[in-house]
Amino acid sequence: MRTLQVLKRLEAYPTFNVNIVTNIIGKDSAYAKVYLNRLKKRGIVQKLQRNVYTIQTDPLIIASRIVWPSYISLWAALRYHNLTEQIPNEISVVTTCIKSRKSISIMNTIIVFETIRPLYLFGYSKIKIKDFEIFMAEPEKALIDAVLLKRISISEIYSILRSDLKNISSEKLTDYILRTSSKAVAKRFGWMLNSLDCSAAEKLEPLTYKTMIPLDYARPVSGMKDGKWGIVVNIGGMG
Repeated sequence: MRTLQVLKRLEAYPTFNVNIVTNIIGKDSAYAKVYLNRLKKRGIVQKLQRNVYTIQTDPLIIASRIVWPSYISLWAALRYHNLTEQIPNEISVVTTCIKSRKSISIMNTIIVFETIRPLYLFGYSKIKIKDFEIFMAEPEKALIDAVLLKRISISEIYSILRSDLKNISSEKLTDYILRTSSKAVAKRFGWMLNSLDCSAAEKLEPLTYKTMIPLDYARPVSGMKDGKWGIVVNIGGMG
């Protein structure tokens, strides 16, 4: 089979492995590996990790198909849901797998792998980009992941909630927080939602505890103490 015919068949896959190439070219796996290596040297195929390849050029199409199970979250998901105007230069892939390689650079974009507990593997759905199914965090879960993983400052999360709470399901947000059973996450979101006069915050009160924690884990622990939520309000203009 000619290379162009092979590539046409491979276009149907976000990522593929040696077995898929073996089936397409009708040769054994040893030959398929040599064949793929030649295509890689010519810059036609990109190797993402051991036995995972792609010919796609959109990192979003590739990202959630490198490791399974996984989904796209954090800034890339918030951007997809129009909750930020920032154009992220990295795509965060949330997975329960422990990866030795924490990131991959492809098409001027860094794909970063974030490992979570199996308990937190929910709150994502399939979307379509160029006819490919992509696993993307729902907006509420992307916000929760950001706090669970401490990858986005609370100041930025609070700014998103303040600007776009009408575009976020506060009921789903609080239900998902309860599902994580994370008391620290409940305290932080509880304070933020309560300060925005969102009645759904009341659902999070049972998870609070007296020990004070900083609202924003990325800032110095200094500010007003809120006894109801056990929070030191250390974000600008609120302390």
